[in-house]
Amino acid sequence: MKKILFITSHRNNRSPGQRFRFEQYYNYLEQNGFKCDVSFIVSANDDIYLYRKGNYLKKVRIVLKSIWTRFKDLKKANDYDIIFIYREALLIGSTFFERRFRRKKAKLVFDFDDSVWIYDTSEANKRFEWLKDPGKTAKIIELSDMVFAGNQYLADYALQYNSNVKIVPTTIDTEEYKRDPSVKRTDVVCIGWTGSITTIKHFEYAAPILRILKEKYGDRITIKVIGDRNYVHKGLGIKGMPWNKENEIRELSSFDIGIMPLPDDKWSRGKCGLKGLQYMALEIPAIMSPVGVNSDIIKDGVNGFLADKEQEWVDKMSRLIEDKELRERIGKEARKTVVEKYSKEAQKGNYVKFFNEVISK
Repeated sequence: MKKILFITSHRNNRSPGQRFRFEQYYNYLEQNGFKCDVSFIVSANDDIYLYRKGNYLKKVRIVLKSIWTRFKDLKKANDYDIIFIYREALLIGSTFFERRFRRKKAKLVFDFDDSVWIYDTSEANKRFEWLKDPGKTAKIIELSDMVFAGNQYLADYALQYNSNVKIVPTTIDTEEYKRDPSVKRTDVVCIGWTGSITTIKHFEYAAPILRILKEKYGDRITIKVIGDRNYVHKGLGIKGMPWNKENEIRELSSFDIGIMPLPDDKWSRGKCGLKGLQYMALEIPAIMSPVGVNSDIIKDGVNGFLADKEQEWVDKMSRLIEDKELRERIGKEARKTVVEKYSKEAQKGNYVKFFNEVISK
């Protein structure tokens, strides 16, 4: 049996990027001759401190522990056929371990789903920004035997440094992602956003639009934010709720409309549309900024809506708020798109194909 060591920052079922890019393929890979092992560096206890301000001594300990973990990975690297690195081996700017993995007999596969060559440090860790080196992404790509890029924009960047680049979209397990029928529908339309502590800033781009809609529709609409329990917007009556794997689908199923606002910048152009795909898989009509891959996923007015300027957002969201049949029609087309192009089932064969290809070289 061929063996893959997945080098990740987070434990299984913690990071959306990891979950939707490769964790959901472990069983399929095992069924097709690949043994999958995972080495992560951020524990559940570390999570408590890593993305909060302060806790500097604990953060230093996390880095030191991470380095020790990676040294242990190096010792066993020759036992594997593939070393699969998601984004980076360490959370700091060093490529020390990537360079040493390259010297081992295992093939090196690098996977990324964001514009990680650009600074995007969380507010809690701005003081440590000097430890980061976005330029290391190009170095890791150069070292790799194969690169998985989440979309064409990322692939174009990677092709500057490596000719063996595969576009592997972020995907949804559509057998798992089915709208929870136990969630009762009401006449109040729920507008929802899901994300994380580091992406809550993107929700803020929708705040002025939601203010207008709240003034227009009052109690006919409600707004839900999932992913940052500390987020509060008093003007919109929002208190963020934490993400939880166990009730994720049930909470998302309460959405009548899902939103994915983004600024049109280099970081956002690298995003792989995960929020939108989650909504769409659950037959939730999505409104997304026409940034990056979103414009490929959405056929405006057919399987969702693209909105740029404020008035366009207001107009299209108003249409969905006022027309339940439109929401249902768009939702069905949305799920169809995910099943056909962005589902685990549609893409699983490529993982086996590409892994066998890189091993055979």
